[in-house]
Amino acid sequence: MSLPKSVTIVEVGPRDGFQLESRILPTDLKLDIITGLAAAGLKHIQVASFVSPKRVPQMADAEDLVRRLPKTPSVTFFGLALNTAGVTRAGEAGLSCIEVSISASDAHSRKNAGMSHEAALAEGERMVALARSAGMVVTASIQCAFGCVYEGAVPAARVLRAARMFADAGVARLTLADTTGMGTPPAVEGMLTALDAASAAVPMGLHLHDTRGLGLVNAAAGLRCGVTFFDTALGGMGGCPFVPGAAGNIATEDTVHLMAAMGAATGVDWRQVASCTRRLSAFLGRDLPGKLYRMA
Repeated sequence: MSLPKSVTIVEVGPRDGFQLESRILPTDLKLDIITGLAAAGLKHIQVASFVSPKRVPQMADAEDLVRRLPKTPSVTFFGLALNTAGVTRAGEAGLSCIEVSISASDAHSRKNAGMSHEAALAEGERMVALARSAGMVVTASIQCAFGCVYEGAVPAARVLRAARMFADAGVARLTLADTTGMGTPPAVEGMLTALDAASAAVPMGLHLHDTRGLGLVNAAAGLRCGVTFFDTALGGMGGCPFVPGAAGNIATEDTVHLMAAMGAATGVDWRQVASCTRRLSAFLGRDLPGKLYRMA
């Protein structure tokens, strides 16, 4: 089997990693961490979500944070939006790239975005059109692609329908998100195979949570299927505030190590990432789920 020789690590820690923390991270600390991640070689960093601060208080400084980001042409700083209002906010703050996201689970969509899956599907199409009309680069993600704690198994047809919509709308990349960490290697491989027919022209990514300890195993399965974009969070931080028992993303440091072991270059210095993780660990006063950062 021929594996990809290089992959892109998409750092989502400053958004997904921070959003579940009850202790508010100061904007200055967020900026320091983001700058450190860029210095470590990460070229795609998700810095914030443009959602209601009443629901996700950690993101209340999204606009201020974006306006203070370093001018680093080689790094793409981007945000996440769940509706057209979020897309508008991200553009007005100065971002040139946005990820639009909907859930394949109706129950999760209602809790996370305040709308049914069908409404979110239509909103997703509007978000892409709005962002593209504003000259933004648009990527998309489908949450709960491998199952939902509220609904159990999510029909593959629902995921494929959303994938076709996003592909037809013209997104630059499509990411399958294992929001609840219910994915397994056979499920990942099966969904990616099915998606080849639905959206073959769109680069694919994986966003994996380690809720059941299979995050890195699923990443390896994705690599074997040819996936070259992997969302990760420094130290294994993260989780959806609206998923009971939510666990963090696969850790950036650990994923970089795994990819190197499988012969795929990332261009990321995991030791530099680890220094950012240790700083966050000290601020939060606890160990984080990642493994490798403790060994640097």
